[in-house]
Amino acid sequence: MKTAFGALFLICLTASAFADDNPVGFQSSTLLDTHDNRTLEMVVWYPSATTATTQLIADNAVFVGASAVRNTPPAAGEHPLVVLSHGFGGNWGNQTWLASALAHKGYIVAAVNHPGTTSRDRSPQAAAQLWQRPVDLSRAIEAVTTQPEKFGQVAKRRIAVVGHSLGGWTAMEIVGARFDPDRFARDCKAHPQLVSCTVYQQMNAESTSALKAGLAGDLRDKRVTAVVTLDLGLSRGLTDESLAALPVPALVIAAGVPSQELPAQLESANLAKRLPQASSRYVEISDASHFSFMSVCKPGAVAVLEEAVPGDGIICRDGDNGRPRGLIQQQITSLITEFLTQSSGNSEDML
Repeated sequence: MKTAFGALFLICLTASAFADDNPVGFQSSTLLDTHDNRTLEMVVWYPSATTATTQLIADNAVFVGASAVRNTPPAAGEHPLVVLSHGFGGNWGNQTWLASALAHKGYIVAAVNHPGTTSRDRSPQAAAQLWQRPVDLSRAIEAVTTQPEKFGQVAKRRIAVVGHSLGGWTAMEIVGARFDPDRFARDCKAHPQLVSCTVYQQMNAESTSALKAGLAGDLRDKRVTAVVTLDLGLSRGLTDESLAALPVPALVIAAGVPSQELPAQLESANLAKRLPQASSRYVEISDASHFSFMSVCKPGAVAVLEEAVPGDGIICRDGDNGRPRGLIQQQITSLITEFLTQSSGNSEDML
C-alpha cells in the first residue's frame, strides 16, 4: 500500500542538535578470514552514555555525515541489533543517516563493505562470489554479539537486517529466500532493461559450477528475526516457494519515482506480492528515487560527481518537486522503527 504524507516530519534529519545532546558511539573494525581470504571492513554505531565531544563520521565533499564519539564505551542494558547491507558499488557510509538515527533510538547498528561490490574494493574475483554477501552479514552478527564489552549487549531474538538495492537481495537471502540462477537468466531475457540484469552479468556470479551452486544454496542465518528491503534489486530471481514460506516478518520499501531500470512494479512490488501477507508490509514512497536511500547530498555535490564520472549526478536526485531527501529519510526511519517494534513480538511465533 502507499503511505500518505503529512506534516509530521518537519525537522531536518541533518540537524545536529539532537546528535550533540544524545551522542552515540562509533567503532570501526577489520574482520579477518583466513579460510576464504575475505577480509571485511565493519563499522558499528551504538548507544552510549558518553559526554565526550562528537565528530562527523562519513562526511565528505558529496555526502552529509553524522555525529558520533569514536571508541567510547557502550551504554548498559540490552539493545536490538540491525545489520546494514549496501548496494552494488556502494559502501557502509551510504546509510550513515539510518545507522545514526537507529543508534539514537537505542539500536546497535553494524555495517560492512562487501568485497568486490563496494566502492573501496571492485575485485572481479570477489564480486563473482555474490553468495558471500549474506555470509558477510552473518560474520558481522557474530562479531557484534560476541563482544558486548565493545558494542553493547544484543537483546535476545532482536536481530534485523536492512539492505538497499543489491543489499536488499542480500537481506532476503540471509532470512531464507532462495535464488534460482536459471530462473533469473530466463527473466532477464524477458526484461533486459532492468539494471539488476546488467549488474548481475557484470558480477559474473555463475561463471563456474561452484559459484552457481553457492548462489543457489541455503544462506539463511536463523539468528535474524526481521528483514527490511530498500528499493531492492535481483528479486525476480528469488523463488516463489521460498518467499511464500519466509520465516520472518518483512518490510518492503520501494522508490515511487518512475524508473525504467528499476521499476517498483517489477522489483519491490513483485517481491511483496509473493511474500506472506500476514507478516509482510509494502510501502511505496512516491517522491523517493532509488538514490533517496543514500545520504543527503551537500550543495555542489552534483558538480563534484559529474566531474568525476559524467552522469553520476543522478545520485543526488530525488523526485521532481518532492520533499528534501532528509524528510524522506525521516519517514523511512519511522517506518523501519515502527515495523521492528511490531515485529519483535511476532517473529518468535514464526520461527
